[in-house]
Amino acid sequence: MAEIRFAGYGGQGIIRSGIIAGRAASIYDNKHATMSQSFGPEARGGACSSQLVVSESKVLYPYITESDILVAMSQAGYDKFEPEMSEQGRLLYDEDLVKPKQSRGHIAAHAIPATRFAEELGHKIVANVVMLGFFTAITGVVSYDAMKKALPESVPEKALELNLKAFDRGYNYGLEAVKRQGDSQKN
Repeated sequence: MAEIRFAGYGGQGIIRSGIIAGRAASIYDNKHATMSQSFGPEARGGACSSQLVVSESKVLYPYITESDILVAMSQAGYDKFEPEMSEQGRLLYDEDLVKPKQSRGHIAAHAIPATRFAEELGHKIVANVVMLGFFTAITGVVSYDAMKKALPESVPEKALELNLKAFDRGYNYGLEAVKRQGDSQKN
């Protein structure tokens, strides 16, 4: 079972990230998934998070007790939810927006310039999809094929091509990071 929290601020697609990953896991990877969300009263700019529990068996408790994976897209989201992480958790964060403190326990931290990559693709709004690609490559909780199948159902048709490019950009960056990590452990 994996307990995952996506955290950021309104307008970054944090809730949509949980929906896409949950859809991919439950429909295309034939896993069980539950998703819940929380956000402040502001529509944009306020703190928000989505919580996703993914399991091979039925999910008996649909809320996160301790995040195995924290995907942080804002400093405020990181600051609020990092203390709730498992000591063997994984932190995925936007390196231009989040500055992690000294990690505790055995938390593995993985950084990506998701917003910068989205801007290079022409639209900052797809930073969450860049991050979803990175999340897929780093964690393996949801398969590449499942995520690619879930995207067309989850984004506007006119923006599908851009979102697919954003996903692949994050995924390929994640694969490179995994390879670099593996190479450094061999030496």
